[in-house]
Amino acid sequence: MSDMRDELAAAKRRYQQTEAAHEKARQAAIAAVLAALRGGVGPTEVAALSPFTAAYVRKLAREEGIPPARPGPKRSSRTG
Repeated sequence: MSDMRDELAAAKRRYQQTEAAHEKARQAAIAAVLAALRGGVGPTEVAALSPFTAAYVRKLAREEGIPPARPGPKRSSRTG
């Protein structure tokens, strides 16, 4: 029975160590997202390049006071 308890305790330690590393990587990704938005990269591109959804990227931007991107030029379906 002790072997199972030892294995479980070791699994818990590994989980907690990777959890901390994951949170550190998440915070670094958030910082990179915010830097890109502040640097003029559009939110659609930021979302595509980041591990986050477009909705989460917009939420982060709002929380940091970054204004919404201006709408791009309208594309005409007509040619010439």
